[in-house]
Amino acid sequence: MDAYVIGNVAIDETLAVSAMPTPGASILGTAQSRDLGGKGANQAIVMARCGLRTHLVAGVGEDLRGDLVRQRLSAEPVIRHLVPIAGRSTDFSIILTTLDGENAIVTTTDCAQDLDVAQCVAALEDAQPGDLAVLQGNLTNAVTRGVLEAARSRRMVTAFNPSPLRPFFDDLWSLVDIGFLNEGETAALTDATGEQAARKLLAMGVKAVVLTFGRDGALLATDDRLIRIPAVGCPVVDTTGAGDTFMATALASAALRGTALDHAAIEHASKASAITVSRQGTQSAFPTVEELAAILDR
Repeated sequence: MDAYVIGNVAIDETLAVSAMPTPGASILGTAQSRDLGGKGANQAIVMARCGLRTHLVAGVGEDLRGDLVRQRLSAEPVIRHLVPIAGRSTDFSIILTTLDGENAIVTTTDCAQDLDVAQCVAALEDAQPGDLAVLQGNLTNAVTRGVLEAARSRRMVTAFNPSPLRPFFDDLWSLVDIGFLNEGETAALTDATGEQAARKLLAMGVKAVVLTFGRDGALLATDDRLIRIPAVGCPVVDTTGAGDTFMATALASAALRGTALDHAAIEHASKASAITVSRQGTQSAFPTVEELAAILDR
């Protein structure tokens, strides 16, 4: 099985702050790291480190950040389909993180927004029935819908993380097999929480829903089961990339075992994301190939 992650790649600049700024405030910060990020790249890297054959489709500018993206990705076991976007700066994120590990992120999506449907669908040419198509919220409505429809026509399994939130997401759920959402995304999209929110999403056509609640664990819901899985206790240093680690590990765990998402996949995801939040940075905070092999017992 292959996974095709269609999304964004960015350079993350992390600043440590004593508290999040209020409107109109000027605050001091300390530079912490410059790292490879972007939700698409994050998920692709973790899935590939899990041992799943993983493709990344993303747009990059022809600039110094683009060169850094290519350099960092070349060290990862990811099959790269990087689309050069002329006249655009490579996407980047400014991440503010506090002493208790919480963060706020501002991300540019110029390159991600300039990808077109044909470029993304072309990368699925060799995809087989049962392969994974993995998307997030950084692409346009036309591209997101076009890729989901193309994946469905190829009988791929579609997984979607609606982050960052966009107004058009309500119309996509019938094309999604597996949805991954955190508490904020869940409340915004369903006006509900917990099991009630999961049932609303299932009623929209999603086959499986995974809701994450940080320290309160996660919920896996399908039409015939609800499974709650506790979080793994750990020191929290930086939560950047934790959700991407969780989603990627859960999908890879199930795919590598040839099964649907189950209790084991969510447990594996919880263990992997606990490693990520205990470290500073994005790519550099992800579990290593060896750590993921131990978690997955491979």
